[in-house]
Amino acid sequence: MSDTEKRKEEAKKVRMDAAERAFNRPHPEHKSNHNGDDEDQHHYMMNFSKGLHHNQETGLVEDTTKFKKFRKAIDDGLVDAFTSQGIASEKKSPGRKWEAPTAGYVFSLQGPDAQAVTMPPAPALGTVELAYEMAEVYELALLRDVSLKGFSSDSTAPELADSICRLNSICYPLTGGDRNYQIGHPSVEGYEKDRPRTNKDGVIDAQNAYRGSSPGVEVGPYLSQFMLIGNNSLNGDGAPNDGLILFGAQQISQKVPEAHKGQDYMTDWRDWLDAQNGQTEQDTSSLYTSNTRFITTPRDLASYVHHDALYQAYLNALLIMLAKGTSFDPAFKTLSGQGPNTKDYQAGGFALWGGPHILSLVTEVATRALKAVRWQKFNTHLRLRPEVLAARIHKAETLDTKFSLSGEESFKSMRAKIQETVKQIEEKNSSGSALLPMAFQEGSPMHPSYGAGHATVAGACVTILKAFFDGSQPFDATGHGANTAYVASDDGSTLDKVSVVGGNLTVNGELNKLAANISIGRNMAGVHFYSDYFDSLRMGEAIAIGILEEQALCYPKDEFTLTLETFDGDNLTIHRSGVF
Repeated sequence: MSDTEKRKEEAKKVRMDAAERAFNRPHPEHKSNHNGDDEDQHHYMMNFSKGLHHNQETGLVEDTTKFKKFRKAIDDGLVDAFTSQGIASEKKSPGRKWEAPTAGYVFSLQGPDAQAVTMPPAPALGTVELAYEMAEVYELALLRDVSLKGFSSDSTAPELADSICRLNSICYPLTGGDRNYQIGHPSVEGYEKDRPRTNKDGVIDAQNAYRGSSPGVEVGPYLSQFMLIGNNSLNGDGAPNDGLILFGAQQISQKVPEAHKGQDYMTDWRDWLDAQNGQTEQDTSSLYTSNTRFITTPRDLASYVHHDALYQAYLNALLIMLAKGTSFDPAFKTLSGQGPNTKDYQAGGFALWGGPHILSLVTEVATRALKAVRWQKFNTHLRLRPEVLAARIHKAETLDTKFSLSGEESFKSMRAKIQETVKQIEEKNSSGSALLPMAFQEGSPMHPSYGAGHATVAGACVTILKAFFDGSQPFDATGHGANTAYVASDDGSTLDKVSVVGGNLTVNGELNKLAANISIGRNMAGVHFYSDYFDSLRMGEAIAIGILEEQALCYPKDEFTLTLETFDGDNLTIHRSGVF
């Protein structure tokens, strides 16, 4: 056999081995709390139906037969069904388009199949968990214009203190329990009903409130340094607190457009109903001032995740780390020319083991994440958005009476669990409604809530970064040590140096924080729940691990071995023989 033929056979074997590895992964059963025909009698009150016509009195989908046509079009998986000849003709107006409802049917040639990863059922009506996470979204709307500097134990804003007090009055177990994970592949079975927050004592405080749940997110300022700092220009001038990231020969600013303070949307029933019927409401010319600034408030973070370019935050983080010379994973430091005696190495990483390698890989996983989460969104859970659950609370008396809802599985019961928070919302809204004040004029996107696309992409991209870099090393954002960090000034015009609370910053901690910031930034806008972040993040992680596992088979000479810490704090090694 010639060398050419031998290589051809070896290439075929690698592809077959990767296919076998993917085939042997379990394809789990996908389970949902709300997607059955039994929901018909309640007009699919816990399902996503935005874009269909809704009843003016109840806010529920007007005609359940049209909802069934919508769901059948999703299950058929053909885009043609969403043209004006199909389900789109059932919409009240042409308005907004549903976003990629058939993407979960598409196959991929690398990594887990879009249907080979899953998420457990979302919290159901009647559970304390659902009431608690609805309270969280309400509270974040109340905090939208509070400085993120106040989200810290050494600088507590009174508004945050009041918010924390209201949350802690809800009897919900915040610490979680053992979660059933087959390495790299979340399983539906064995999940505890609650998703833990950062504090291990079951109490929310100023240092951990609204931060998510992964190692390091509770350390230091609320915002990841990767969302603030920059690096030097090609001339070597500039400083991290200039907030300018070097993109090749160009620079990009970390500042975002400033949205008008106190300006929220969809708090009037007519406006809410128009949005549910699919009318196009977005108008950026009236949403923002002419000013830009560093991310200063939850409203600023919501603005970032309103317009970000999918994997933008993770690409920025990668460019910052490459410019800082952040060490790669110890398993291939020498292969990338980063060994202890770098002057001895006359080969450095580039096409592999180096910058271009990870630059392409951190973006590659994003589309895989979106395909998988679309299967969860449309084909599995069809979960309603927070703006709709708030409308159910607003109409609790009407809905409970009309559909004979009582006990825990009623909207009056949910409202009672979080009544202090609801009262604050009603006082805030000029209409006196319990509707959720939205940061975006159009409210949520045109796809269901669970899972979250931003969070799934965050999980996948950040997992790639944690695998390539030595995540345990300190992260020095300011040049004065890992015990200092930057926060935006009061007006967001500059970055101020502060002492880190709760330990020292690490690479993994700031990457985990970055994933939480992007994901929970969507909650701050009012378009997602906490469970959307929590489970989507971990599904994205599983997708990235599967891709890396298959890539490890492709290196016949120097081995492709990586280590990483998961979002649950477990340590994994990825090797051609598997994940350990």
